[in-house]
Amino acid sequence: MVEQEENLDEMISKGLRSAAKRRWWLLLPTVLGGLAACGVSRVLPNRYASEATILVEHQQVPTQYVTPNTTADIHETLLITTDAILSRTQLLKIIDEYNLYPDERKRLSPEELAALMHGKIDIKALDEVGGAKSLNAFKISYIGPTPHLAQEVTRKLTTLFIQENDRSQGEQDRVTTQFLQEQVEAAAAELKKEEDQVAEFKMKNLGDLPEQQAGNLGILSGYQMQLQNAQAALGRAKEQRVYTESLLAQYQQMSATEVVTAGTGGTVTADPVQTIKAKLTDLRSQRAALLADHTEKYPDVVTIEEEIKESEALLASAEKKAPQPATDAGDKESTDTADSSANNAAMAQLKSQLQANQIEIQNNQALEKQLEEQIAEYRTRLNLTPVREQQLAELNRNYELTKKNYDDLLARKQASELATDLDQRQQGQRFTIIDQPSLPMKPAWPNHMAIALAGLGAGLALGVALVFILETQDHAVFNEKELGRFFSFPLMIGVPSLPTRAEVRRHSRMHVVEWVLGIALFLVVCASEFYVYRRG
Repeated sequence: MVEQEENLDEMISKGLRSAAKRRWWLLLPTVLGGLAACGVSRVLPNRYASEATILVEHQQVPTQYVTPNTTADIHETLLITTDAILSRTQLLKIIDEYNLYPDERKRLSPEELAALMHGKIDIKALDEVGGAKSLNAFKISYIGPTPHLAQEVTRKLTTLFIQENDRSQGEQDRVTTQFLQEQVEAAAAELKKEEDQVAEFKMKNLGDLPEQQAGNLGILSGYQMQLQNAQAALGRAKEQRVYTESLLAQYQQMSATEVVTAGTGGTVTADPVQTIKAKLTDLRSQRAALLADHTEKYPDVVTIEEEIKESEALLASAEKKAPQPATDAGDKESTDTADSSANNAAMAQLKSQLQANQIEIQNNQALEKQLEEQIAEYRTRLNLTPVREQQLAELNRNYELTKKNYDDLLARKQASELATDLDQRQQGQRFTIIDQPSLPMKPAWPNHMAIALAGLGAGLALGVALVFILETQDHAVFNEKELGRFFSFPLMIGVPSLPTRAEVRRHSRMHVVEWVLGIALFLVVCASEFYVYRRG
C-alpha cells in the first residue's frame, strides 16, 4: 500500500515537472485551439429559433350530449396534420414565399430543399417537452437565418396547422354526415320495402291474420247461432207443413163425405175443430216454454206467434162452418150449400198456406246451406291462422331489424350533424395559439461558448499529447532514483548546478518574459471567451 502511494506521488511529481518543463507545449496549443475555435464560431452563420405553442381545445359541450365525429388524440391529430403541413409541395411553397435558402437553391434539387427545411422544423407534444405529461398542446419551432424570418416562418406554420386542422375536421364532418345520409336513405328504402311486404301480405291474407282471430271466432259463433236458429225454423216449417197437409186432407175428406151423403140421402160428418184446438194448445205450450228463456222479440217466439194467429183464424173458420141442426128440407139444403162454400174457401186458404210454407222451407234450407258454407270458410280461416302467424312473425322480425338499423343510422346521422354544427360554431375540438411565435434575441445555433470551450479542450489535449510524446523521447535523468534504474552501483556524490551571474540574470529575464507572455495569452483567451459568451 505504501509502495503504491509512493509510486502515485512519483507519477504526479513527474507529471508536474514535465508540465512545468514543457509549459509552452501545453500553453501554446491550448491558446491557439481556443483562439481558433473563437474564430471559427465567429465565422459560422447564426441560426435563430422561433417557437410557438398551440393548444388543442377539446369540445366545449360534453360528449354525453354531442358525440364528436373524431376521437383521435393529440398524437394522431399531430401526425395527420404534420404529414399534410410538412409535405414536399407545402414546404416548397413556403420556401418560394419567403425566398428561403437562396444559395442552396442554386445547387440543390426541390426534394433536397424540402428535406433541408424539414430538418429545421421541430414539432413536439408537451409530454415530450421537459417531461410534462400534458397531452393538450404541442410546440412548433423553426430555425432561420434571421430572427424576423424565423418568426414569420413559424407564424406561417402555426397558421397552416390551424387551417389544416379546421379543413380536415370539416372534411371529416362532411364525409361522415354524407356517408350516414347515404346509409339512412338506403335503410329507409329497405324499410319501405319491408313495410310494403308486410302490407301486401296482410292484404293478401285478409281474414286469416292473427289479430283477426278473435273477430273470426265471434263471427263463427254468430254464424253457428244463426245456423241453429235456421235449423229450428226449418223444423217448425216442416211441422207446419205436416199440420197444414193434415188439415187440408181433413177438409178434402169432409167435402167427399158431403158428396156421398148427398147421393145416398144419409149424413156423415167430420169435425176438424178438435184437431185445430189440439194443435193450438201445443203451439201455446211451445210459446210458453220459449218465453221462459227468451223475450217476445226472439225469432222463434215471433214465428210461433204467427202460427198461433193462423191456427186461431183456422179455428174460427172451422167453427163457423160446423154443421147446424136443420128444421126443414129447405133449410137443410141451404145449409149444405153454405157449408160446401166454406169448405172450399178453407181448402183454398190451406193450399195457399201450404205453398207459403213450402217457400219458407226452401228459404230456410238455402239459408242453412249458406250458413254452413260461411261456417266452413271461417273454420278454414281459423285453421290457417297459426300458419299466417308464423309467416307474419318472420316478416315482422325482418321489419323490426330493418327499422332498428334505420333508427340507429338516423340517430348517428343526427349526432353527426350536431357535431358538424358544433364545429362550425367553433365549439368543437380545435387548435388555438396560446404562445405567439417568439422573436429570438440570441441564436440557437451555433453555440459559440460550447465551440470555444471545445477548442480550448482540444488545444489542451493536443498539448498534453505533445508533452507526452516529447517526454517519451527524452532520456535525461533528473534524480537519484531514475539514475538507479540505469546503473546498478550506488550514487557516490552529486554536483549541483553552478550558474554564473550572467546566466542567473538571463534566466530571470526569461522568467519575466514568460510570465508576461503567459499573462497576455491568458488575457487574450479570456477576452475571446468573454466576447463569445456575450455574443451568445
